[in-house]
Amino acid sequence: MPVLFFGHGSPMNALGGEFADVWRAIGSCIPKPKAILSISAHWFIPETAVTAMAAPRTIHDFYGFPKMLYDLSYPARGDPSLAHRVTDLLQPTAVRAADDWGLDHGTWSVLLHAFPNADVPVVQLSIDRTKGTAFHYALGRKLADLRKEGVLILGSGDVVHNLRVIKAASDPQPYDWASRFNDWVKRCIREGRHEDLIAYDCLGEDAALSVPTPEHYLPLLYILATQRDPEPVSFFTDAIQLGSISMLGVKLG
Repeated sequence: MPVLFFGHGSPMNALGGEFADVWRAIGSCIPKPKAILSISAHWFIPETAVTAMAAPRTIHDFYGFPKMLYDLSYPARGDPSLAHRVTDLLQPTAVRAADDWGLDHGTWSVLLHAFPNADVPVVQLSIDRTKGTAFHYALGRKLADLRKEGVLILGSGDVVHNLRVIKAASDPQPYDWASRFNDWVKRCIREGRHEDLIAYDCLGEDAALSVPTPEHYLPLLYILATQRDPEPVSFFTDAIQLGSISMLGVKLG
């Protein structure tokens, strides 16, 4: 299976639009997976956990949006056997089998378009907020065998994600630092410079402004860690919204 990183942006993308159209096209052009393992920015907790229930709930983990967004659901099945497989692969890291989460909008807002029939089982893996970038990349490497087992590994976040300085929709010009960081990430991905991406804070102010907190960046490291060498790389979306939100989408394989 290929692996995918989605820049998911605003929850409003769940309602459709140019990015949703691309996500739908991506889902239709890859082999149908046996199951999906999603690493979403929005399950950022002080431990490693995996959803282990048979029927995960749709979580509306956002506030102040139109009612029609809260009416959406994504009734995909879970996959307890995949959750158990992930737990085994990640040893000796302790992995909690979680029944207190579900599918947050980082996962379902893109899958609603990529796999609109919700007929592929979905499992989420949390991001341990107490660990550094190298730890998360190492976990991603342990997941790589799932690709040979028909599992689509999916990361969902935003390479640049700074809500504190977002611009009005009427001002489409990205911040210079956001464009520079976004371009640097693409260059590193193309050149296979994963060590640089793990140590992204080496870029100083550009990195600090683009990644003020790491949860939206870390899913990319999980995806890159599963890369085979050599393997084709493509960017299926690439834009910066509201000045400081990257919609970069990455496909490996």
